[in-house]
Amino acid sequence: MFRLMMVIHAVVMTTLMGICVTAVLTMNLPGWKPVALAAAVGFVAAFPVSWGIARAILKQTAK
Repeated sequence: MFRLMMVIHAVVMTTLMGICVTAVLTMNLPGWKPVALAAAVGFVAAFPVSWGIARAILKQTAK
């Protein structure tokens, strides 16, 4: 399950980081720190999301 989760994490992480950074840039926050923080939040938030997706995939294919 860990390998599947890591593959899914690569896709989910990119998507969530992009969404978070776009939101920060849209809010017109000054400096690089909000952008870096948004990217870090997207990276960390992708772990439980990818774990849930991997678990759902394995649950449906284990029949």
